[in-house]
Amino acid sequence: MPEAPLVADLLDGAFEGLDVSALWDVHAHLLGTGDAGSGCRVHPHLDQWWHPIEHLRKRTILSAAGVGGESASVDRAYVQRLQALAQGFPPGARWLLFAFDLAHDDAGGPQPAWSTFHVPDAYAAQVAAAHPDRFEWVASVHPHRDDALERLDAAVAAGARAVKWLPGAMAIDLRAARLRPFYERLAKHDLPLIVHCGEEKAVPGAGRDELGNPLHVRLPLAHGVRVIVAHCASLGEALDEDAKRPAPVPAFELFARVMGEADGRQRLLGDVSAVWQFNRRPEVWRAVLARTDWHERLLHGSDYPLPGVGWLHRPAALARAGLLDGPTAQALTALRATNPLLFNLVLQRCLRWRGQALPASVFETRRHFERRVEATTGIST
Repeated sequence: MPEAPLVADLLDGAFEGLDVSALWDVHAHLLGTGDAGSGCRVHPHLDQWWHPIEHLRKRTILSAAGVGGESASVDRAYVQRLQALAQGFPPGARWLLFAFDLAHDDAGGPQPAWSTFHVPDAYAAQVAAAHPDRFEWVASVHPHRDDALERLDAAVAAGARAVKWLPGAMAIDLRAARLRPFYERLAKHDLPLIVHCGEEKAVPGAGRDELGNPLHVRLPLAHGVRVIVAHCASLGEALDEDAKRPAPVPAFELFARVMGEADGRQRLLGDVSAVWQFNRRPEVWRAVLARTDWHERLLHGSDYPLPGVGWLHRPAALARAGLLDGPTAQALTALRATNPLLFNLVLQRCLRWRGQALPASVFETRRHFERRVEATTGIST
């Protein structure tokens, strides 16, 4: 750790008043290339220099994860680096590692050509089981699969804490009537659905950005599903489909609308991972801090490995927006270079807008992932 006294003070303050056993990072990516039998894959374009943007995407993400070109195995090096960073936290803190299913077409056929990367459920479960003191796992089951319900049941039996979809990358229309049986099964299992809404930069996949509209979460909410909108839909625009003349508006505005609706107040949550990146608007930063009526429904996350991408995280910009003081911003920058996971937590704990910070409840997220209903018997747990 950096030896500056202010960094030490910030670290101490970040954990003060927190129940660390409930400190679960709800948004962490598990990645690999399959070079150690993980079953993971990345799109071939990410390894081809004649696709420079995709090639740079892979290099940037792996560099942020501390996986260099000299690594004998990307699969192993990725997990080892994440585990090493986690050791900077007190015992009890955990990370929810995401599986990521392939995109599928409307007929239910897998489409590897549409998929930026793939992380099988079995691999995410395996990594979590190997490190139960630090990791939990989140399944990813494409609802167009013929065996989607069976896969969902199997994921629950294997200890999955949620299901993750990225609709635009995976080609999932949340409004489709065909998804209702899947929603009903999620509600029966009391398993949250983590959905990326708003613009997507890191995982283009199927390229269906219009499917990331926050208004589309109304259907799963209506079927009793607890929905967690990743990043609070804080980036980009989406079509205001409620308007007489639909036009693009900030996706965050639509997220806020659904947060205030009856189903939203009962079952809609937002994770704050990536919200504090420089490509978000200061108005979003301030709103997330100021909306105290939301705070019980906001969840801490890192979007790991993206905290390791230095140009995405600019504490000085947050200071200019009035959310940090200058010395704290400098200390956070030093911490980011050493442990990006600690940086992410300490940053979120330091932010203030007009004296309002994120309360401990935002970070004590474990309660949202402990199932309250036993799927097979219906007995409360």
